[in-house]
Amino acid sequence: MRRNLFHCSNSQQGATDKVTLLFGITIFFKFLLFDFIWSIPTTFASFSTIEFYATKIIATLVLLVPYKFFRLWKTEIVIMLLLDILLIVNLMYFRTYYTAIPLNSYGLSGNLADFTGSVYDSFRWYDIFFPLSTIASIPLYWHYKRNTAGRTSYKYYGGALGIGILLFAITTLAKGGFKEAYNTVRQKAYLCASTTSMYTVFGSLCYDLINQKQEATPQIQQEIKEWLSQKPGHHPLAGRIGIRNNCIVILAESLESWVLEREVEGQEITPYLNKLLQDSTTLYAPHVLTQVKGGRSIDAQLLLCAGMLPINSGTYSSQYPDHTYGTLQKAMHQQKNSRNYLLTIDKVSTWNQGVIAYSFGTDTIIAYHDFELTEAFGTHKRTGDGSFLAQCSQKIEKGEIWKKGENVYMQLVTYSGHAPFKLPEELKEIHFSPAIPQKMNDYMTTARYTDKAIGKFVEYLKTLPQYDETLIVITGDHEGLATYREELCNAPGGKGIVSDKTFTPFIIVNSPVGMRYDKVMGQIDMYPTLLNLLQLDDYYWSGLGQSILDPCKKGFAISPQMEVVGEEPTPAEAEFAKKAYDISDQMIHFDYLCSKAKIGGTSK
Repeated sequence: MRRNLFHCSNSQQGATDKVTLLFGITIFFKFLLFDFIWSIPTTFASFSTIEFYATKIIATLVLLVPYKFFRLWKTEIVIMLLLDILLIVNLMYFRTYYTAIPLNSYGLSGNLADFTGSVYDSFRWYDIFFPLSTIASIPLYWHYKRNTAGRTSYKYYGGALGIGILLFAITTLAKGGFKEAYNTVRQKAYLCASTTSMYTVFGSLCYDLINQKQEATPQIQQEIKEWLSQKPGHHPLAGRIGIRNNCIVILAESLESWVLEREVEGQEITPYLNKLLQDSTTLYAPHVLTQVKGGRSIDAQLLLCAGMLPINSGTYSSQYPDHTYGTLQKAMHQQKNSRNYLLTIDKVSTWNQGVIAYSFGTDTIIAYHDFELTEAFGTHKRTGDGSFLAQCSQKIEKGEIWKKGENVYMQLVTYSGHAPFKLPEELKEIHFSPAIPQKMNDYMTTARYTDKAIGKFVEYLKTLPQYDETLIVITGDHEGLATYREELCNAPGGKGIVSDKTFTPFIIVNSPVGMRYDKVMGQIDMYPTLLNLLQLDDYYWSGLGQSILDPCKKGFAISPQMEVVGEEPTPAEAEFAKKAYDISDQMIHFDYLCSKAKIGGTSK
């Protein structure tokens, strides 16, 4: 008589279902533990989504199949141990690269033999709870196997699986399908690192599978080559200039140019920066047109560090974090053997900046958890600029960063200038009358706070023995007033003070070429200018912009809305400059620089 695989006595059924429940709870616990650990340095926002629970229900029930239907308890234990390994190695990878292990990296595990020290360093003591939960389930299995009390029908298993699939299908289809839903999460500044938590490791692998890198068609490759060949060439500066072996970049949140060299109601808004502008060794360009798109701050890093324009849709840091970028960091390391630092009081998960920083060539990231939370304010209660830059000075002084004998590229990203510009009363140094619109008042007050923070930091840098060989770059990541601009420009208190253009300042302290550049330039032009000043002109990637030190450069730039700002170009020049946005989009999308980097520089 043939045995019916799905038939058993009532007592056997009860025991089987209790053990199924035990194994199910154990597996579900593993997923929750993984997500909890993952979310500590990122965000717990994924815990409030339907997909978070639906995907874990589905994954748990699928992994239960060997025992639920075939009574293969040893196989179930092996599956749980393999799951433990998968979750732990992804957490270890995340602690270094801030992302789950990409699908194509699983075949490269042999490379870890050369990095055993780094691998061990990524392990945490609490990771042991994953295999411990599996081991603990073994004696409980034997206990429940003998205990036949209670029973659960197969219909509950099927019902739970059906509900999980239905919830997942509804939430993903409403967003255009799995790929679009996944991409939607990746585009959100404070949620982009939560995709693995929301969709599980298996979901991330599925996304990698259906989102394999696309190859550019010969037509697209030719289009890119033609545009690059017609772009004005990048040339070293004529004559000898002073050598700068270190580069400190201060990316000031939402800092606009109009607050500099300005007094309002008899009060100087940025006295520290104004003093720096008067130095003969300072290069100052006040009319840098904001060219960021939806990525805002992370787009600014692309423009400044890589000389590329933002992609047409979404954020490059989330969609293409592992693509190849030619950057200042890589050029500095290649030609000056620099160590590259990123210091930010935000979380590394914000805009996926932890991952993209490593793709840009950053060696060390010092972020949110590495700073004391003092002078905190703003929507996300981040460390204030004054405290942040003071702590950066302390880290340099203690030798934690910029160690003796090091050449460095150090990028510091401030936060206090973030809207809504609500500075605590105890931090305010200037006050304005009611005649000044409140938003303008708040913006100027916060700008004064950031100005002092930057000024004190630069004063500290000037005391260092390596200062003479250090270039200090200060710029706003993007404009700050957004939709308030028109209102403030037309208000009696703001008219003639607030600029109607989205200009940010480009200040280079201790520049080997001191000058004032009053023409309009784009953020895209900062990268080639810095290549000139740092004498990195031999680097394989010179960017899509043009150095302002090039006497042939025209003083205009193209906004993301395709508006020409500055000198009137010829129709052909305007069209060529506008096309740069599409060229940059295609280069990033198809990883155009990957092959170029292998020839002319380092690819990663």
